[in-house]
Amino acid sequence: MTYHTMDFMEGQTTDQQLDWLVATLQAIHDGVLVIDKNEVVRMINPEYTKITGVAPENIVGKRLRDVRPKALLVETLKDRKERVGIYRKEGVTEYVVDMAPIILNGETVGAVSICKGLTEVHKLSQELEKNQKKLNQLKNKIGSLYQAKYTFDQIIGSDKGLKEVIHIGRRAADSDLSVLIIGESGTGKELFAQSIHNESPRANKPFIPVNCAAIPSSIIESELFGYDEGSFTTAKKGGKVGLFEIANSGTIFLDEIGELSYELQAKLLRVLQEQTIRRVGETREKHIDVRVIAATNRNLQQMIEKRLFREDLFYRLNVLNIQIPALHKRKEDIPDIIHYILGISNRNLSKADGASYYTISEEALYLLQNHEWTGNVRELKNTIEYAVCMTDGREILPKHLPNAIVNKKGNSNQLNNHRNRALREITAEVERKCILESLDNYGYEVEGKKKVAKELGVSLATLYNKMKKLKIE
Repeated sequence: MTYHTMDFMEGQTTDQQLDWLVATLQAIHDGVLVIDKNEVVRMINPEYTKITGVAPENIVGKRLRDVRPKALLVETLKDRKERVGIYRKEGVTEYVVDMAPIILNGETVGAVSICKGLTEVHKLSQELEKNQKKLNQLKNKIGSLYQAKYTFDQIIGSDKGLKEVIHIGRRAADSDLSVLIIGESGTGKELFAQSIHNESPRANKPFIPVNCAAIPSSIIESELFGYDEGSFTTAKKGGKVGLFEIANSGTIFLDEIGELSYELQAKLLRVLQEQTIRRVGETREKHIDVRVIAATNRNLQQMIEKRLFREDLFYRLNVLNIQIPALHKRKEDIPDIIHYILGISNRNLSKADGASYYTISEEALYLLQNHEWTGNVRELKNTIEYAVCMTDGREILPKHLPNAIVNKKGNSNQLNNHRNRALREITAEVERKCILESLDNYGYEVEGKKKVAKELGVSLATLYNKMKKLKIE
């Protein structure tokens, strides 16, 4: 806060310069008092009198400490040190003062104090507190808008399915390292990202999902990093906060990371390396604390070879790697997934319905478990929701499934074979039960078996064959 003469005063007379400075001081809405190198008060402005109650005729032209014995401005004149926020009181009037030496050609020629009434300071403090409350409310609102809802407990996976992948995901949640999730569309990459976030120390902070393929390339940089006011024609007044800033202290999920342009990949790499961002149109960088989880359904290694994806960015993202298998590679999980989806529908049933829960027939389940599911879990979920809508009652039958599944080539034969197998199994179970009941009644000796054969209307040899086939000893 050191004051110097200004170049734009050159060419003016001394009187003109003085008049200009005096007019400036008169216009300032803070109280101003100036002393020369002899500690004599040379000028005050009306605001000073208003704040302190000291009139010009009682102080101007007098040594400051003759009027104000405890004035600290004299110390500033001597030691050339600035003093900020000094509390003062004149009678019942309270105010704060900032002080600084006046330097001219390297020499201390005076000092200036600028005072502000505590009433105004209090108003400013109240305004600041009000704005802080609004900011906190906005942060809480943002936090509630960007909360991850899924956890690992909601991910269905058997020993041969997703169990090992879930284990890797839980371990990833314990760290703060970048994660790259690889999997086909619809396998549940965001579900894993949300679960990692919710099991991490950042769980109560924002989770910001970004579909890099859904944002036009012309605006994705400004969406990610924000922009300054006037940085381009359609820029909003006051600029815009970017998604990385919104995710500060939390997690940002960059889905379809392979869709980013090569140029933007370089900027993302810098963000990951430096933990800083720079809004479009600004030169100042801002520090952020954001964990990055990226996902893709593309082969990034092949893209690197074709110079479509930066190798350095790949290694920066691929610190922890999670690969989610396609649904057709873990068909043993399908029944559990179906029952989970049906459970959601069952919870949505009105209590007034009084009806039984939704179920699925064995034949419909067989068709679904043997479908290829190119759309993975997303396609399966849509199929079950469609079937629930098509049911007349509460049981999903093959006729309620989409035609693309029911009429798929080979499915009819497979279903008939399944039905025949099911019928043979039922018949065998009935036969086993009947034979065992008769044996318990007549005994397992030869005479008893003869009576059993006679009762069942078969020969003794046929009975022995059936017992062997049904593994009855």
